[in-house]
Amino acid sequence: MKVAVGLSGGVDSSVAAMLLRKQGHDVVGIRMTVWDDSLPAIKGPHACFGPDEKHEIESARRIAEKLSIPFHTIDVSREYHSRVLGYFKAEYLQGRTPNPCIRCNQHIKFSALLDNARDKGVLFDCFATGHYARMLHDKGKNRYILSKGRDGAKDQSYWLAFLSQPQLSRALFPLGEYTKEQVRHMARDHGLITSEKPDSQDFLSDAVSETLGITSEPGPIRDKNGTRRGTHKGICHYTIGQRKGLGIAAPHPLYVTGIDPENNVLIVGPKSDLARDELTASHINCVSIEAFHDAMHVRAKIRYTHVPAAATLSLLDKEKLTVTFHTPQTAVTPGQAIVFYDGDVLLGGAIIE
Repeated sequence: MKVAVGLSGGVDSSVAAMLLRKQGHDVVGIRMTVWDDSLPAIKGPHACFGPDEKHEIESARRIAEKLSIPFHTIDVSREYHSRVLGYFKAEYLQGRTPNPCIRCNQHIKFSALLDNARDKGVLFDCFATGHYARMLHDKGKNRYILSKGRDGAKDQSYWLAFLSQPQLSRALFPLGEYTKEQVRHMARDHGLITSEKPDSQDFLSDAVSETLGITSEPGPIRDKNGTRRGTHKGICHYTIGQRKGLGIAAPHPLYVTGIDPENNVLIVGPKSDLARDELTASHINCVSIEAFHDAMHVRAKIRYTHVPAAATLSLLDKEKLTVTFHTPQTAVTPGQAIVFYDGDVLLGGAIIE
């Protein structure tokens, strides 16, 4: 097949391209550009969105030269600003915690990037990335089944939970059966310059907020009884479960347990106040199954680093569902994605309300 590989400039996508090349596919490297030079520099380590994007582009170009494959940069900055940065800003100003990486995969990497590449004359049958995830095609159901990557510590299926069946139908994940250690070993064996390159940081929310000038008015910090405990610097600077930066002297640690955007109030309490046994979610996306059903037993993951917890899913309507955890979970955060599994199979996801 003719395969376009999203070359980020890191080791994972480099090895993905190398494996596909070895398998005999006609491979072309594409690299999206999203940074706007009119923005001030982002403070902090290198991340997927930042002014040092040009260094990653050069790294990707060198990998393409090493593998003797064509290489193209594809400008998706307009779409990125609209679909990712605009969403990111709106969510924070509503007291929610956005998930820009999932949004980017859904609307940019597996959508706008491919459309713009074809418009530029880059032809391909499939699109491959360096995600650690596995996929197979159930011919009987004519459905693509997405599963966790073989390397449990590196599994990235969570970030793919909002892809559609048409998007999956043209996707390849060559690293799904490998561990990170094996990937680095292959990169060294083939003399790839990315073999020892550290993983880049994901979207740096605090730094990007500052760069985009996202601000909101200061307001009161209260406990669950309504007692004022301090003053916050704007609800856009906080997320559920946050402990640092509250500026409150207390005999025991206090955490952000709630955000009330209508009254511009930040609610704090002890860690025990973060426990929740139920949540409501919307923007349902089914991946490996056609639909969720009432009283469905799943394992639910409320953020990327969360260990999937046993839960029961019930439908409220076509667009909303409730999740009841068998044991309470900590820091359920509106705006974040909840992703559902049956064993290693990713069933689908929704956005926590």
